[in-house]
Parts: sequence; structure tokens; C-alpha cells
Amino acid sequence: MDAALIILVLLIGVALAFDFMNGLHDAANSIATVVATRVLSPPLAVLWAAGFNFAAFFVFGVAVANTIGKGIISPDIISDAVIFGALMAAIGWNVITWLRGIPSSSSHALVGGLLGAGVAKAGLGVIQVPGVSKTVFAIFLSPTVGFILALVLVLIVSWVFMKANPALADRIFRRLQLVSAAAYSLGHGGNDAQKTMGIIAVLLYSRGLLGAEFHVPFWVVITCYLTIAMGTLCGGWRIVHTMGSKITRLSPQQGFCAETGGAITLFIATHFGVPVSTTHTITGSIIGVGAARRASAVRWNVARGIVLAWFVTIPACAAMGAGFYWLGSLFLT
Repeated sequence: MDAALIILVLLIGVALAFDFMNGLHDAANSIATVVATRVLSPPLAVLWAAGFNFAAFFVFGVAVANTIGKGIISPDIISDAVIFGALMAAIGWNVITWLRGIPSSSSHALVGGLLGAGVAKAGLGVIQVPGVSKTVFAIFLSPTVGFILALVLVLIVSWVFMKANPALADRIFRRLQLVSAAAYSLGHGGNDAQKTMGIIAVLLYSRGLLGAEFHVPFWVVITCYLTIAMGTLCGGWRIVHTMGSKITRLSPQQGFCAETGGAITLFIATHFGVPVSTTHTITGSIIGVGAARRASAVRWNVARGIVLAWFVTIPACAAMGAGFYWLGSLFLT
């Protein structure tokens, strides 16, 4: 095995490590509400979420993977060192925020790392403005849409079940929350696994292994879905605690509304190829159901800290991506 092939295999391994960490870090997005409302125990919740993470393979295409692969920076300047810089920045940021229990965005960590490494190599001209614009726009849009949808769902559900027996309503929503948690996990797998697909595909494209036209090979698709599901199986309990109880207290009815609002948002974004943050989306939805009860039900100091992390993620990871690129350029092409 020659050196170039060894490096390629190692970089694909690093990409899959990011995919695994994405599942580990973002498991909370899929299971926090269903665990907080005690509909499922943590072990059953991660099994449920991981299964539907993988099931996204049968539902979604590769529009998000195409955006990451050729819509953030020009694929023509991709090199081993650029991919190394982007991935190490994203993994490093995920580790830092996971240890501190901060539900930050793995997606935006990867985008920031790509931007930093790409600009460090070839300057600002490599930035693909349309792809970056819609990604940055989604920082504001996805939690806002999740917030509004969850808020509206709470109001509708409250009106429909206004005269229902509380015990009966609780039983109904405990069952419905299994459906909403499955839908959210499906959206999580569909959007987030594709980000790693895009990275691996553009790495293969940069080496001339995909021919003249960029595309995502089948083996990359199936491997990335399996890897993110395995990461979700390992859970991320620090962030589960923050998402499930620190922002606001949730009932099964509210958990259903939060997950459903978030799932709808993710399905729409994935369909249009927008690499949104599942963390931002579910956080906005949880705040929405809390605010529907009363504004004081939301712990706004916790929410402010989470939102601050959102704004810091891309620039911090861009700086880290540039640093790792320069480090990688010492021994990679």
C-alpha cells in the first residue's frame, strides 16, 4: 500500500470519526425530550433514535452532501491538508462543547473548519457565496421556524384537548411522542450524515477517483448512515441533561410538539439541501413550547448561553481549521 493510499484511508477514517462524534454529540437532539418526559428510558431512547438515524438512508437523497462537497468552498482547491484542517477543527469543537455540556452545532463546526482551511490555502476567493449564505441564513431561520411551529402546535393541541381527561391525554401523547421522536431522528440522520458524505466525496473527487463529475458513491452513503447511528447509540448524556431539563420542563404533550416542529423543519431543509443545525432546530422548538406556557417557564439565561455558542461556532472553527491546515500542510499535500 503506497503512502497516498494510506493517507486517503486515514482521512476517511477521520471523517467517519467526525460522523461518529456527530451522532454522539447530537444524540441529545433526538432523545432529550423523550427522556425528559420519561416516555422512554435512556437506553431504549438511543436505540430508537439510532434506528431511525439509519432509516433516513431510505428516505432522503444527497442534496445536503452536494452542498457541503461543492457549495462551501471551491472543490478545485480541496487537498488532503484542507480536509484534515476542516475535520480536526470540527472534531475539536465537538469535544470541547460536549465536555462542557453545550449543545452547539456539529454542522456549523464543519462548515467553519472548511472555510478556515480553504481560505488559509487559497484566500477568500474560494468561498462559494450562495452555499455559505444559505448555511448562515439557516442559523437564524431553523430555530425560528422550529420555535414558531412548536408554539403553534402547542396552541392547537391545547385547544383540541382542552376538555379531555388529563390522564387520557397523557397516555395519548406518550404514544405520539414515540412517533415524533422517530420523525426527528429521521430528520437528524438525513441532514447530519450527509455532511460527512460530502466531505468524503469531495476528498475522493480531489484525487480524481470520481471521474469528471462530482457525485456521492453508494458505499459512502451507507457507511455514513451506519456510523452516525453508532455514534447516537453511545449517547451524549451531558447535553441530554441541558436540552431535556435545563431550558424548560417538558410534558409528553410539549415533547411531542417540540419534536414534531423540529422534524418538519429538518425535513424541509434536507429536501432543499440546506445543512442546518439539528441542535439549533430542537433548541428553538423546546423554547417555543416553553414560551407557549409562559415566558418565565423558559430559563432564558441557559438559552442565551446556547445562542452565544451558535454565533461563536463558525468563526472559532474557521480559526481552528486554518491552524490545523497549516499543521497538516507540513506532512500532507
